[in-house]
Amino acid sequence: MAQVVCVHGVGQQRETEQTLHTVWAPALCGGVALAGGQLAEAQVRCALYGDLFRPPGRHLAAGDPLIRPEDLDRFEVDLLAEWWAEAARTDPAVLAPDARTLARAPRSVQTALRALSGSRFFAALGERALMRDLRQVRDYFDIHKPEIRQQALQRVSEAVGDDTQVLVGHSLGSVVAYEALSANREWPVRMLVTLGSPLGIPNLIFDQLQPAPLSAADAGRGPRGRWPGPGRLATPMSQAGRSNPARVVTPAPPCAPTRTTPPGGASRGEGASPARRGRGSAVIWYTAHLLRRR
Repeated sequence: MAQVVCVHGVGQQRETEQTLHTVWAPALCGGVALAGGQLAEAQVRCALYGDLFRPPGRHLAAGDPLIRPEDLDRFEVDLLAEWWAEAARTDPAVLAPDARTLARAPRSVQTALRALSGSRFFAALGERALMRDLRQVRDYFDIHKPEIRQQALQRVSEAVGDDTQVLVGHSLGSVVAYEALSANREWPVRMLVTLGSPLGIPNLIFDQLQPAPLSAADAGRGPRGRWPGPGRLATPMSQAGRSNPARVVTPAPPCAPTRTTPPGGASRGEGASPARRGRGSAVIWYTAHLLRRR
């Protein structure tokens, strides 16, 4: 069974478990090797749920139903605004929004889409693809489509085995991974690693999690687990604010989702921690450290 289970993010409705594995496994195993650990590609599995957003009996292509800016609902517009604000905070090439541009109107949506087109992260996505991604996040939380959420969690459950120690979740996949862990406290998983996670977005994401995360006070009184290396214990995600490009969450639920400083407590770009090597390096270091201890 897989030691590491990876859960993909939005926009993967055309992929299969095998195509995802050909991308995720070599990159993850290579990063672990560079950090001094050992992980074989056969020990990595990708949990696929993107096909749940594909209409039955169809393969998404150029003829997909068009999603127009005026078709976005309140949730989607608010999430788009969160993406825009975070992109502007982390990327100087993206103009920051103001109160007028965040108003709910087709013109303001177009303004947000144009602003995100200059982002390093979103530049490769067309407007239609970006709006489809927003729709996937909305559909996951849609109380009128509970089967999507249920089946996504089931896919992760099927991928996790007795040997699984680490869950890696990207984007919406970090939400799926967190909720799956919360529902299966008996799992042997010792660490949840998140990449580009929206877990800390209040109202839209954080307050929709099932089960609801513990409050900061309750998390402080609860079990905290063992930190896999030098550095501080994590702080409750309820204190985290906006999303972070690379976050380590530990321990597995029932504790509240958390975020950390890099090893040794240094912030990104400071000190001698592996986080100096780039955004994902701290994640790779923690994963390798855990696997090396076996």
